[in-house]
Amino acid sequence: MAEASNTTVTLQVHRFTPRPERAERARGGSPFAKKNSPFGGGSDSAARRRPRGKQWVQEYTIPARPSDTVLDCLLTIKRTVDPTLAFRYSCGHGMCGSDAVAINGTPTLLCTATIRDWAKQPGAIPEVDDEGFRHTGTESEESDDSAENDANAAADQDSAANGSLGVIELASLPGFPPQRDLIADIDPMLNQIRKLTPYLQADGVLATTAEGKVDVFEYLQNPEQLAKYELLSNCIACGVCEGACPVYAGGDAFIGPAALIWASRFVNDSRDTKAMERMDAIDTADGVAACQSVRACSRHCPRGIDVGEEMWQIVAKVRER
Repeated sequence: MAEASNTTVTLQVHRFTPRPERAERARGGSPFAKKNSPFGGGSDSAARRRPRGKQWVQEYTIPARPSDTVLDCLLTIKRTVDPTLAFRYSCGHGMCGSDAVAINGTPTLLCTATIRDWAKQPGAIPEVDDEGFRHTGTESEESDDSAENDANAAADQDSAANGSLGVIELASLPGFPPQRDLIADIDPMLNQIRKLTPYLQADGVLATTAEGKVDVFEYLQNPEQLAKYELLSNCIACGVCEGACPVYAGGDAFIGPAALIWASRFVNDSRDTKAMERMDAIDTADGVAACQSVRACSRHCPRGIDVGEEMWQIVAKVRER
């Protein structure tokens, strides 16, 4: 934040410091652990380990402007208030996906979340319910909506009077074990993606022209073929969709929407020759069969992918083959 501000914001950060690891005695495996799943990591996987360590909520009140991002605020805290605060970020422009956390309980990216959009006023009526759904109503409920707007407007006026922009609650990404403070261990998700060979697998035969030269247009696609997977190739594996999914919890029970998006990206690519093998790999109890079509994964994708719709499409393809 380049210039001073007369307003402040309060960040309530769910912090976590892991307990030093100790050598554990050998013990028998769980009789309920999945033995035959290609995706489950077993009872000793990182996804199934309960985080052990110190957990507490720490408040930071710092100068801020409504246009500042939450990442801006955390960097200010890190540099001027508390250098022990841990969080992950890289590009700072919503392209790498490394700074995914839960803001006010909603998975999203720190670098794209502004104070204006996420700060809550004490006593204000939330615009969404506990499950993240926005309130909708009929004309007969307009008076209730008006009362809600009046309450929020009053809270905003109180905020302007005392110089506070509000409160923002931060926690590590749901569905993954925390490593430290706002840093979650997303290795389970990345491992699931790797197991589905997330790269183009063509037939390996080079096309040639009539003159016997290599045909540089052997993989030329028309716009319709490109449109089938182009948006899917924008996935940055940030984990937001997995953090929002009520079925996914580290990958042992469900491969997760991120891995299925990567599989769908190549299943829909006309140049790939392994579509059937890819669909066989996800046609398992903890693959597409575990998706409950809740579509919570679609709500906050930072790359604009309708993840829930893509889940439905890949499930339909697997069942129709």
